[in-house]
Amino acid sequence: MNRPGILNIGGDTPKRRGYDRGRQARAGIARSWAVYDRLFTTLAAQHRRTIDVPELAERSVAATRAWAPALVEEMEGVAEGAGVPLWTVAALNARTEILAEAGAPRTGECSTVVRVGAPTAGGQCWDWHEELADAWHIQTVTGGARSFAGITEHGILAKIGVNDAGVGVLFNILGHRDDGAGGVPVHLVARQVLGEAGSFEQALALLADAPVSASTVLTVVTADRAASVELSAAGSAVVEPGAEGWLVRTNHFLAPGLAAGELRGRREPETYERHRLLSRRVLGRGAPAGPGELADLLTAHGDEDGAQVCCHAPDGGDLGTRWATLATVALDATERHLTVHKGSPCTAGPTTWTTTRAPVR
Repeated sequence: MNRPGILNIGGDTPKRRGYDRGRQARAGIARSWAVYDRLFTTLAAQHRRTIDVPELAERSVAATRAWAPALVEEMEGVAEGAGVPLWTVAALNARTEILAEAGAPRTGECSTVVRVGAPTAGGQCWDWHEELADAWHIQTVTGGARSFAGITEHGILAKIGVNDAGVGVLFNILGHRDDGAGGVPVHLVARQVLGEAGSFEQALALLADAPVSASTVLTVVTADRAASVELSAAGSAVVEPGAEGWLVRTNHFLAPGLAAGELRGRREPETYERHRLLSRRVLGRGAPAGPGELADLLTAHGDEDGAQVCCHAPDGGDLGTRWATLATVALDATERHLTVHKGSPCTAGPTTWTTTRAPVR
């Protein structure tokens, strides 16, 4: 079984942690950037848009420096370690925002389920472009206020993970009519939560304060609590679990005020189909008893109300059209670890999972 690589990243300053990341991921960053460079250009051309990627990246750096300057120092270290310009690293971290400027469709994307209780547990599929199937890794990060473990793409500081305080983050992209570039990238917002939040309340406060320009929903999970925070240039909103303690997230807004500006679901209603299917499946169930049960819950190929949770790329097709589930992730905030399968949930088995724990400080 092809397993993801693992990077153990450390350093007593943001710049040194970034340098360590850039040094270790140098080859991967170069490969990832080659794909993203083509992806930005290809999708912008398809939508008859002109984008200046370095300028958009530099705007994201300015917004991030005003909100959390240590994140810029860390990206500067990545650039130095990888031997690339800062704007390239910034563009990777702002890939969601730049793709919004390019008018990119997001067919496929991610599905998340979390159950609050004893225990609180859950996880997600991470769907993305098949051409980037080997452009991510498992990571542990130490040396800052909080240590954490997670998965992320080469050169991107964080995505999905859990820290040593037992604060976990799951990640789904949304779409709003006001989306664009120029704010703090949503991946850097996830990095700030994992690297700084010592409690559920601190995580929600950090998210509410984030001046983003593109939309996402970060589901915060601790040992006894969970909530989704929907972020958008139009504002933010907290979505609590339902009556049975479940949070089910796909790729559309649930908060009424933000849903009024919904873009993704209006273009691609399959997000509603996945949400209906998973909401029905979790009724009357307790939390997934391990990654195998989570994988069973997330396995769906369109034979049930047309909802396709497992995403499989076609054999052919152009860049930007070949979506696949690149990873399936189970998160246990109580034990402060996540368990990762490289690929879609339908291909997971007892021996295909890799478990990584947030390092103890």
